[in-house]
Amino acid sequence: MQTTVETLAGLERRLTLNLPTAEIESEVAKRLQKLSRSVKMDGFRPGKAPMKMVQARYGAEVRGDVLGEALQKRFFDSVREQEIKVAGYPNFEMASAEPDAAELSFKATFEVFPEIKLGDVGQIQVNRPVVDVTEADIDRTIEVLRKQRLHYQPVDRAAKAGDRVHVDYVGRIDGEVFQGGEGKDLPVVLGQGRTLKEFEGALEGMKAGETKKFDVTFPADYFGKEVAGKTATFEATVKSVHEAVLPEVDDAFAASMGVHQGGVAKLRQDIADNLKREAKRRIMSRVKEQVMDGLIKAMPFDVPKGLVAMERRTMLERAVNDLRARGMKAEDIKLSDEVFEAQAQRRVAISLLLNELARAHNIVATEAQVKAMVEEFAQSYEHPAEVVAWYYEAPDRLREAQSLVLEENIVSWVLERAQVTDEAMSMETLMGKA
Repeated sequence: MQTTVETLAGLERRLTLNLPTAEIESEVAKRLQKLSRSVKMDGFRPGKAPMKMVQARYGAEVRGDVLGEALQKRFFDSVREQEIKVAGYPNFEMASAEPDAAELSFKATFEVFPEIKLGDVGQIQVNRPVVDVTEADIDRTIEVLRKQRLHYQPVDRAAKAGDRVHVDYVGRIDGEVFQGGEGKDLPVVLGQGRTLKEFEGALEGMKAGETKKFDVTFPADYFGKEVAGKTATFEATVKSVHEAVLPEVDDAFAASMGVHQGGVAKLRQDIADNLKREAKRRIMSRVKEQVMDGLIKAMPFDVPKGLVAMERRTMLERAVNDLRARGMKAEDIKLSDEVFEAQAQRRVAISLLLNELARAHNIVATEAQVKAMVEEFAQSYEHPAEVVAWYYEAPDRLREAQSLVLEENIVSWVLERAQVTDEAMSMETLMGKA
């Protein structure tokens, strides 16, 4: 039986579904009869409760289940018969509730997938970074690694910028020690800015065992409101002075980085390879964003609200889980999925566009491409073979790689037809450090 589809605003459609009352009541009676054979009710042995009592307690629940299943079946049979592509889930409402009616009438309101007209991708403009990893880039990375592994050693001299001093101090305002104004063996790295600039500056030039009095004025916007804008007199004793020592770049340093063969040369090669992988990832990210923006602009269409709502809820759930994993209590998380509206809208639009482009132009992710991407992911880990095996042992993980490959294939397809300008760029600029 074909059902007429009403077109509402935008992508919304409505179906009227009629269910024979007799069939519904027959199925309800059948299920209640089956339930009565095993149900436990106070005062009766299992399966011995009167049918009226079973019906009174479970009738509404069973009828709801039967109606829900019948509506779902009737709805999906109808849309399949008319080849309607439903986006999201339908909303069912009773259209009429006349007593003793031969049929029960319901309205199903739903959205359909939009018809996407593929535009001219040749009008899309993309600036593509071109980056060469240089020896200077490798040197900078090594310096970062050295600083991550610096240590301090005691020295018998006056403290200077970059040194770490341990200090006992007492601070007073109007002759009284203020809250938080006293400390023992406080480590301070001079010039690091972890304490007030005037406090650190007063410690420069002091040797271990020396005591000094000096004034410090707290900023007006200081987080401790009780001292903000006030001047305190400190008495500080430097207990020790340590200077920072960076490790030498030698085979021992390479070994500390997990490079046990090949020494510094192998370490530099590994760093170069990692920088190239990171450059490739960031370039693809920049290019992909421009391509997606261009596609959305070239091929405008209505996005199903139901799919956007589902994406918003998914994004909210991920954000909440991330905050809880960081130690935040659930009751302190005051997030609403509304904050993800624009991002969810964009994600759904991009997903629909990519699916349509892949279908229309037969763009696929080959097994060889997926394997190559998984192996590339694995190269940044200590045991690549284990990472590859981890991906292939779970279909969900592999599907993530397949989706990324498909995205990259679509981006490559667009780039072949778009207006692409290559832009020479340093690694520092690409990484956002210049």
